[in-house]
Amino acid sequence: MNEPILLVHGGAWSMPDELVAAHERGIRNALRAGWAVLERKASSLDAVEAAVRVMEDDDTFDAGRGSFLTTDGRVQCDALMMDGATLRAGGVGCVERIRNPISAARKVLEESAHVYFVGEGAERFAAAHGIELIANEELVIDREREHLRRCKEKAAQGMEFEIFAHSHDTVGAVALDAAGNLAAATSTGGTLNKTPGRVGDASLIGCGTYADNQSAAVSTTGWGEPFMKLVLGKWAVDQIAAGATPEAAAWAAMDYVKSRLNGHGGIILLDRNGRMGMAHNTSRMAVGYRRQSGEWCAVKLSRP
Repeated sequence: MNEPILLVHGGAWSMPDELVAAHERGIRNALRAGWAVLERKASSLDAVEAAVRVMEDDDTFDAGRGSFLTTDGRVQCDALMMDGATLRAGGVGCVERIRNPISAARKVLEESAHVYFVGEGAERFAAAHGIELIANEELVIDREREHLRRCKEKAAQGMEFEIFAHSHDTVGAVALDAAGNLAAATSTGGTLNKTPGRVGDASLIGCGTYADNQSAAVSTTGWGEPFMKLVLGKWAVDQIAAGATPEAAAWAAMDYVKSRLNGHGGIILLDRNGRMGMAHNTSRMAVGYRRQSGEWCAVKLSRP
């Protein structure tokens, strides 16, 4: 029997002081939900889904309700889940009518011969497998309408929307269950004012999410385009397979994306032996973990 462990993140960006408490509360709630699953000897897949669903329902984060809006004022979400025991994965991209995209991704993983569905096809698949479709308006909140308005206003003036220009509240979780199986899950609403149809790294295998019982599980958060170009999640897992500790691999990944493409964000890693790693090259990252010996969660400051 292995010691169960759950590690979650709620974004890495230049988080203002007034938002720290909400992020820590959201992380703590996600840990509580995921740990309740692991405590009853359920699977790591169940745990990461439970944790991520909590954060999708919390409009503090850029996932599910409260996500950033596209240029046309809609929410489009991406999510992926991967099973380290079988290497099966399920992802959805650009979905607009699903309250919890991570659960739709789970359906793809378990009930489809395919790996990835997008847009209307993803929604039709989800509905056919018992997931209720909702109006997109249920995912849109006034705060994000105002952010989009201000962003467009600044852009029209040739200025950057500074406060949220580098915000990345993508959420994710990795877990090791009592049977020794790893799982990873990531969910996001993408970037503010994104072009409709844009998909980031979070829901792409090896870029923002990966899990393999022979090495480690990973979930990233950050500016997706550089992460995709470097297939950063798999790159970090491969460092562990080659002998690096998860902590060393996490920091190496952040240094790599920064040096190669000036990318920014954060990463969490959990290896098959239960060792954890977490790193970010932004000013703050919301992160936490739970194991039998206790719980820890915080908005971490930048690297010492």
